[in-house]
Amino acid sequence: MTEKKNFLNYINVFRGLAILLIIMGHSMQFGQGLALRIVQEVFCGGTALFIFISGFLFEHLSYKFEYKNYLSKKWTNVILPYFITAIPGIFFCFYYPFEYKNTFWGMNKFLQIGAFLSVGRVHNTPTWFIPMIVLFFIFSIILLKLEKRGILFKLLPLLFIVTIFCQRGEVEYENLISLSFGAKYLAYVKYIITGFVHFFSLYVFGMYCSSNKSVIDKFYEKRILLFVLMLILSALDVILAQNGIYCNFTISKTFLTMVLVGYLKHYDEFIMNNKPLNSTLDFIAKYSFGLFFVHWYILFLYNKFFHIKGVYPVSEGILKAFGVVSLRFAAVCLLSFLILFVFKKILEKMKLNTRMFLGI
Repeated sequence: MTEKKNFLNYINVFRGLAILLIIMGHSMQFGQGLALRIVQEVFCGGTALFIFISGFLFEHLSYKFEYKNYLSKKWTNVILPYFITAIPGIFFCFYYPFEYKNTFWGMNKFLQIGAFLSVGRVHNTPTWFIPMIVLFFIFSIILLKLEKRGILFKLLPLLFIVTIFCQRGEVEYENLISLSFGAKYLAYVKYIITGFVHFFSLYVFGMYCSSNKSVIDKFYEKRILLFVLMLILSALDVILAQNGIYCNFTISKTFLTMVLVGYLKHYDEFIMNNKPLNSTLDFIAKYSFGLFFVHWYILFLYNKFFHIKGVYPVSEGILKAFGVVSLRFAAVCLLSFLILFVFKKILEKMKLNTRMFLGI
């Protein structure tokens, strides 16, 4: 019988930090032109961290992999909470179709709901991730077979080249609203498939680091070099994006991933021995998937209540703009935590599976 693998606290902490970066990417954008490009480079691209973690944990738990059981658990812990937490987004799509940018507005409502749930992005922008990660679930058995044959990790250099040249693309409301239902839907499907191809390297890289955990210690040893490379690539990305040539947050965030996971593993014992710090980070990590599902709704309501645009202007000064978006980030986090905490307690009193409903 295969020995059960230990809980990895540094990956658990990393998961919490990853969701905070994702929320920052959605709530802390401000400025215009070059300033906005720099802000986006700093805060956007958190999906890369989440994909890395997904691949890392998949490999870490692969010792007990059984395909049907694996898919069954993903149905319960990922797909069902996605469906359930989609309800507010579907409501907003129908009640505030133009403010919420419902691309499929005016079509049969059941057809709309089917489109929402199958592509994710319309009713809850971050959840385009769900249909994409489902592709990883489906191909999981192939990934493990390729790994056992010594093929998968040898493909990493090629996969990273694909990530560099295969952009995620865009599916903006303004560009799709005039298209037919079929054209709109195909645009979202293409976005999901492109995302799968784009992030494939990060998933496999996560598997590689999990299978060869000693390499994480090398990340810490080379942390200065990795950090400098991250800054250089970030600057290059900003320059190219500003000139309309190229934009790829994933590359710089790959180096950020290596730096962060290196630091977290190195200081893992220190974090675990500091109970208040570890408890706080563990709390964030445990709520990370729930935060992923609900924070966009809170952000929409917050912007609506305070009449704030998604990208806050800097007409009254950069410091004020930074203060406003920082407050928005903090408010979205706290309100999301509060709502999830309350619903979790209610479900627990009803003796229901909270992971199935909220992902926590």
